[in-house]
Order: sequence, then structure tokens, then C-alpha cells
Amino acid sequence: MTPNTAPNRAYLKWLIAGIILTAAVLLPVLAKDFLVFQLTLLLIYAIAIIGLNVLVGLNGQLSLGHGAFYAVGAYVVAILIDHYALPYGWALLAAAAITFAVGFAFGLPSLRLDGIYLALATFTLAIALPQILKLSILSSWTGGVQGISLMKPAAPFGLPLSDDQWLYYLALAVTCLVYWLASNLVRSRTGRAFLAIKDNVIAAKSMGVNVALYKTLAFSISAAFTGTAGALSAIVVQYVSPDSFTFFLSVALLVGLVVGGVGSLPGAFLGAAFILFVPNFSEGISKGLSGAVYGALLIALIVLRPNSTSGFKGVLDKVRKQLSRNRT
Repeated sequence: MTPNTAPNRAYLKWLIAGIILTAAVLLPVLAKDFLVFQLTLLLIYAIAIIGLNVLVGLNGQLSLGHGAFYAVGAYVVAILIDHYALPYGWALLAAAAITFAVGFAFGLPSLRLDGIYLALATFTLAIALPQILKLSILSSWTGGVQGISLMKPAAPFGLPLSDDQWLYYLALAVTCLVYWLASNLVRSRTGRAFLAIKDNVIAAKSMGVNVALYKTLAFSISAAFTGTAGALSAIVVQYVSPDSFTFFLSVALLVGLVVGGVGSLPGAFLGAAFILFVPNFSEGISKGLSGAVYGALLIALIVLRPNSTSGFKGVLDKVRKQLSRNRT
């Protein structure tokens, strides 16, 4: 390896990131509103998957209920905007803070749980929350089974953007912020503590890591990211209801995590694209067998990926390495 290899790789990484970001900024100007809406949803799902990745990929805790945190964020924003006329920017911040607190509160009693038992606890949360939101005692807040409808915010400061374009840029800005926070978290002392717990809890304790604190903190940060995604979805879709946040949402986020690669932040966008576009693609092939087509694509990914955590990103890396070998 030559001395200039590392700087060249860093330069190439920044160049690729710049090209992707430039394309992301220009795309709404060139695309139709429906495609812009779909890309906005892709960014929102990517934020949620990044949040799940903090818990599963970075800290090694398994969750089957992150759709519940997604729902909490969505309902917080809907209630604050609909009942209190709070500006959506402040509502987004409030949703992140409240879901952080909810994640911390749920993480504390879950400290004694691990592996499949923690997964079952979060599964229970995902199953119970939609039913709780339908309770008549909460209907004055949540709207019951009817849910809450919102108005789509217009672009501020007289910007010459359609509503869909403005919401796309808002989602893009939040996505960049969440990605930056998550990438810095990975390299921080807290991130190293998360990884130490994931690798070996006993060894982490022997090194002085407060396992209880960091496990709960991982849950809180993960919930805050996912809740922020839910809050954005409420603003973009303009509607929330209990039936929008079933257990299948939690499963979809977990599928997106596995497809993109557990522990891979860039893979979150691949996973988001998979859970957003593949179901529609499957229905386009056969409406009656859409589930079978979706399952077949998942099985194909499992067969092709080189190990249990790399996901689709691992498939691309495998193809890239093979092409490099053929050139040499």
C-alpha cells in the first residue's frame, strides 16, 4: 500500500458524497411531485433505519417494536400542531425530545432483558400501542380510530418551491443532520462503549463501562431518531391514525436494516429504498403473488450476501471486489 492510498480514498469518499448530495439537491427540480413525495418517504425511512441501527448494529440490542417509537413521534407532532398550533419546526424538536424520554423510560425496565426476551418486550409494545391510541379516554387527543388530519406546510420566506419540494428539502436537511450525528456517535467515546457492550458485556464491565447507562442511552438515542422520522412522516403524509402504525411497520424497518446492512449507515438508504419500492414492484409483477415475489427477493439477497450482517451493501462490495480482481 502506497502512502498516498489513504488520502486518495478519503478524497474519493468526499467526492462521491458531494456528487450524491448535489444530485439529491437538484433532483426535486427535475422530478415530478409524486416522485418527490416518494423520495421524501425514502429519506424518512432512512432516518428510522439509522435509529434502529444505533440500537441493533451499534449496541447489539434487538428490537421488534420500533414502529411504536415512530408512532409516538408522529402523534406528538400531530397533537402539537392540531391542538396547540405549534409551528412544525418546534413540533419536530419536541417529538425528538419526547421520544428520547420514552425510549429512556422503556429502556430502564428492559435492562434485565436480552436477546429474544428484549425482542418480545418490544414486540409487545408494537402490538399494544395502536390499540392504546384507539381508547376512548384518549380520543380527544389522538382522534381515536379517525386519527388526525394536518395541513401541508408551504415553503417559508416566499421560496419558489411547491409544498412537496419544500418538504423534500426539509426531510433532506433532517436526514443529513441525523446522519452526521450518527456517524459522529460511532466515532465517539459513547459509540465505542456501545460497541464494547455489543462485543462482550463482561469485558465491557471490566473496562469500567456503565452497561446499564449505555444500554438505556442507546435505546433513547435510537428512539429519538426513529421518532423524528415518524414526526416527519406525519407532516408529509398529513395524517396519522392507529392503523398506520401496525406491527408490520416495525417488521418493515427491521427488514430495511437487514437489507441495508446491520451497522452500515449508508446501507440505511438502500434498506429504505427496498421497503418503499420493492412492495410496489412485487405488486406490479403479480398482485395475487406480491408477497411471494417480495419473499423471493429477500431470499435472493440472503443467498447472495457474503455474511449475516452486510446486507445489500455487502453484495455491492462483493461485486466491486470481483470486478477489481478481473481487472488485475
